[in-house]
Order: sequence, then structure tokens, then C-alpha cells
Amino acid sequence: MTQSLTIRRPDDWHLHLRDGAMMETVLPETARHFGRAIIMPNLVPPVVTGADAAAYRDRILAALPADMTFEPLMTLYMTEETDPEDVRRAAASGLVKAVKLYPAGATTNSSSGVRDFDRIRGVLEVMAEIGLPLCVHGEVTDAEIDIFDREAVFIDRVLDPIRRKTPGLRVVMEHITTAQAADYVKGGDESLAATITVQHLMLERNDMLVGGMRPHYYCLPILKRRDHRDALVALATSGFERTFLGTDSAPHPTHRKEAECCAAGAFTAPIALSCIAEVFEAQGALDKFEAFVSLNGPAFYGLPVSDETRTLTKGDTVDFPATLDAGDDTVTVFDPGVPLHWHVSA
Repeated sequence: MTQSLTIRRPDDWHLHLRDGAMMETVLPETARHFGRAIIMPNLVPPVVTGADAAAYRDRILAALPADMTFEPLMTLYMTEETDPEDVRRAAASGLVKAVKLYPAGATTNSSSGVRDFDRIRGVLEVMAEIGLPLCVHGEVTDAEIDIFDREAVFIDRVLDPIRRKTPGLRVVMEHITTAQAADYVKGGDESLAATITVQHLMLERNDMLVGGMRPHYYCLPILKRRDHRDALVALATSGFERTFLGTDSAPHPTHRKEAECCAAGAFTAPIALSCIAEVFEAQGALDKFEAFVSLNGPAFYGLPVSDETRTLTKGDTVDFPATLDAGDDTVTVFDPGVPLHWHVSA
């Protein structure tokens, strides 16, 4: 049985760092294991322009501990007023690696997102021309659509038409949660990829709801049935080259999670690699682990693979803190509900 696994240093292709004291707390938890990360732009106010992205990148690097190395890969927040030429300049400079599309109201801090998708056609055409990926939060927000069906409806109603109308557009379906999404990315061409999160590989909706609501498992897109989780696990562990890890690690103050109307998001960064290793080991697929966390993402984004390594060693149960201090608040670390045994070291 494999007890030690050395891999290229992983990257996180979907990460929330927030800002201020929260960012200072959570950034080292990612930088300890991951060399790069696609940084989500849904701050308040959002990161809309190249200048916004440059300023946010400077704040991230200023918060990075001196003994750590980490490269933030910046994104822009798509609005109906996004300037195609600003996107072109930001990409040409090397600063911005993707543009993020949030349907308005789909998730945390998404109120500035897109309602009329025809109004972003010019931006999408420029992105297709220059090869800049579009990262998509794939859910419709119509009140009449059940929350458990919103991803599948988005694929049919929004994503597929966008891709058909914009040939060559590179798309990352972020944090997919359904068998329909898994099938769609497998059936796509080389311009289509998907990320999968820690929680959607480890949990299904019964884990969140049976015996009482567990708010730290509440995220968007919401956890789905077991058969959907099984489809995601099968895809991730298959070696399929256009699927890779995007943790969607999303810290909130504990009091906002443990609230009558709780915030959506799971803070998984401290234990993400340990969790994913457990999933792959359970499937007898540790030989596919490096591809999912270290190789497939750089290949899709056209970036070099890291020349650093990280070693995972199986041993006693991994100890991790229940909470971390973040200024005047705390942030609760995701607990998968099962023991973890894979320890990560440089």
C-alpha cells in the first residue's frame, strides 16, 4: 500500500481570499500547499477593471508572509458594462488570467453580476479572440427553478447557447455539482474544462441536512444527491485531463455561518489536499491524484507546471484547528466528518 506520494506543487483553480484581516488569516493556509491560485473577484466593490485587479494583487502580495511563495492569478468580475478593451489590455499585460461570470444573485457578492447575457457578447468575442478563459458560476437564479436543479438548467439555457454563439471561447465550469455537468464537460471539446471542490467530492446533501442543518456544509452551488457526488468522484479520479481541483475555499466569519440565514461557503484551504487524497485513495486512484491537483489545470490555462514538489505521507489522524482568528472574528475550518490521514509537507 502506498504510504508516501510526492507530486508537483499543486495549484488551486478557484479560491476566495477576501480582503483585510480575513485575507491575512486565510492566505497562508493556501500558500503553505499551493503555488498559485485563481483569485475570485467578488469583493465589495468587485474587481471589475485591470486597475482593480492590479491593486488587489498588490494587497495579496503585501499580506503574504515573507517566508512563503505564492502567485495570485487575477480575474475580472464580469458586469454588463465590462469594457472589452480593458479586458484585452489586462490580459495582454499578463496580470489577468480569466474573467469570472456570476449570474446576478447566484451566490455571495454577486449582485453586480449579469442579467442580460446578450450585453456581454462583445467581451466574450474578445476573450475568444485572445484565448482568455471565462470562469462560470453555472446556476440560473429564476425563483421558480428549484435550487437543486439550477446548475442543470443553466447548462441548457445559458452555457450551451453562449458556447455555440462564441466559437473558440475557452470556458471553465467552476465547482460542478451534478452528473449532468460531468457529462457535459466530458462531451465537450478542448475549449471546455471544469473544476470540482473538496466538499462536492466528499459530501452529499444528506450530510448537510439529516439530523439537523450543518451550516458549515452550506455552499453554492448546494450539495446534491449521492448519485451526483458519485459522478463527480468518478470524473475526478478517472484521469480526465480537462478536470482539475478548484477548492472554492470561501471563508466567512463564524457568526455569519452560524446564523439564521447563513452565508454560503466552506473554508477548506487548510485541509484540502488531505481531503482529496482520501477521496482518491478510496477509489484506488492515487496514480491519478497528481494530474487532478497539479497537472491538468496548468495545461488548460497554458501555464508551466510547478518545478517544486509537495509530499503527502499517510500516518496518524491529521490534527487541524476548529477555528482560526481573523481580526475580531473567527473563521471555522471545514470538517469533512471523517478522519484524515494524509499529511502534507514541502
